[in-house]
Amino acid sequence: MKSKELSTVDYPELPLARSVEKVEVPLGLIVRQPSLSGAVALCVQSSGLDDKEVYLTLGIDAGHWTRIMKGDAHFPINKLGDLMSLCGNEAPLMWLAHSRGYGLVLLKSEAERRAEQAEARAKAAEEKARWLEDLISRRAA
Repeated sequence: MKSKELSTVDYPELPLARSVEKVEVPLGLIVRQPSLSGAVALCVQSSGLDDKEVYLTLGIDAGHWTRIMKGDAHFPINKLGDLMSLCGNEAPLMWLAHSRGYGLVLLKSEAERRAEQAEARAKAAEEKARWLEDLISRRAA
């Protein structure tokens, strides 16, 4: 019987976590965290996501995640950006900057970022249209 042999191609992956709206975490709450691990925990708590949604999406082992949340293990620093994007807040980044005596300045507004993304999509569409016109004109010739 081959019914138990499942191919990953036959079953596409589903998103592991719900989409989260951007959340503004008060700086006063962030700076009260005793460590970066505390700021990571605050980031997750503020998102409203379940722990399982976060560690599965980030590809972190459940046991390691439990130790991270207890403060007995370190969060993988290379996944910090993904965590903040997933959770919709910048609590760990703000904690780190404040702990070193720095403040954060947003370099581009959300409107500027959206305008740049729209320009990039328009440019890609124009290039595709030119490519298709070129292809059609070659076939017609």
